[in-house]
Amino acid sequence: MRKFQALAQAAKLFAGDSSGNFAILGGITISMLAMAAGFGVNVAQLHNVKSGLSQAVDAAVTSTARDLTTGRIKLEDADVTVRAFLEANSSRLLAPGEKVVLNKVTVDKLVGTVEASAYIDVNVFFPLFGTSNRQRVSATTASLYSDKRIEVAMMLDVTGSMKGQKIKDLKKAATNAVDSFLKGEKTPSGDPRVRMSLVPYANSVNTGTLASSSVFVERNMADRKQAPANTDAKAVSSSTRPDNCATERKGDYQYTDAGPDLSMVNRDFLIDDYSKEYDDTPTCPSAKVVPLTDDSKKLKTEIEAFVADGGTAGHIGIQWAWYTLSENWAGIFQKSERPDKADPEKVAKFAILMTDGEFNLSYADASDGKGAYNASGKTATRTAAKTLCEEMRKKGVEIFSIGFKLDTAAAKQTMKDCASPDGVVKRYFETSNGKELDAAFQTIAQNIERLALTK
Repeated sequence: MRKFQALAQAAKLFAGDSSGNFAILGGITISMLAMAAGFGVNVAQLHNVKSGLSQAVDAAVTSTARDLTTGRIKLEDADVTVRAFLEANSSRLLAPGEKVVLNKVTVDKLVGTVEASAYIDVNVFFPLFGTSNRQRVSATTASLYSDKRIEVAMMLDVTGSMKGQKIKDLKKAATNAVDSFLKGEKTPSGDPRVRMSLVPYANSVNTGTLASSSVFVERNMADRKQAPANTDAKAVSSSTRPDNCATERKGDYQYTDAGPDLSMVNRDFLIDDYSKEYDDTPTCPSAKVVPLTDDSKKLKTEIEAFVADGGTAGHIGIQWAWYTLSENWAGIFQKSERPDKADPEKVAKFAILMTDGEFNLSYADASDGKGAYNASGKTATRTAAKTLCEEMRKKGVEIFSIGFKLDTAAAKQTMKDCASPDGVVKRYFETSNGKELDAAFQTIAQNIERLALTK
């Protein structure tokens, strides 16, 4: 008790003498806050430099691996190429007195990799506790060089809501994407390293000359069932074919990439009723599917001719993007257009899915043309899209998706669910103008190159 009383008396005396207590405590508190703020600034600074350096080294190594893959440089030139790329692209990372130092470049001929490590001695903003004002930040990355080929299916929205500036923005962005993917992309033997397919979609997909061997025309309500195989003479000899539109597949193969030798894709009988119901909108877009090719002129000519009209049957576009990448469909394409057999060691397959709105049009679950429109919470189109995307990913196809001025949560969620999960690279993009749309396609082109050279 006496000890407690003594402590209490001392506390009263201390509290009574306030001449310097608060000044001392205030000084200590301010000093601690300053150190905490300085430490936080340093951490943020070093993190930003680390992130930027990692990206710069990664880009330098990926670019060098690509040049080795296409035969632009020889193995002995790898060191010089990485160094030159870093010097040309790292200035934005540096403060006065700093420089990027390339530690080493290692080319492993046995496994076919290029690896580089580099560092920057950073002048930190707030040296603390007597530590040096310079902190070392380092980064190491590796890429493969090989004869791996790349196949990219680009599904593009040409629906009515894309009219005006939107379709102009899409044409520019898609054309630039073709250039980024195909410019100079040949193997040392002269064969195409990268091929692209084009799948424009609206009310349906226009399959062009592919229709006769892949699309079954329903003539009446009784025909609205699983289509026969294209080996059936009755199925392919359609003298009454009104157009080359394709809608959903029906039956057991609806969510698969099984070839038309097992079941053709349907041209739903209700698409004509839908077209009449909604002001005679075209049953399918004028722009046709372009199978895999490295002919950039052909792809860009088709893109330039895009006309925006019709509804948003996005799942049908996804379906055909998958078919253009699937070896099961090789039989309907010309030799140069045929997808390679799935083999992660030899070929990387990617799909880019783009839309400006909510998927809202499906035929397979409707009983009349008006019912094909997904009004009042009907979700058939979005459910089908997500299911197709999931099955495509299971087959090894990496999916990137782009939303262009999306204004509903359902539209955003569908595109997000369709994309492969974000990881080393970003797969899902939301854009609000033409500049952002263009940037998204360019980032995807870079990310696909990176994935192809690191897997």
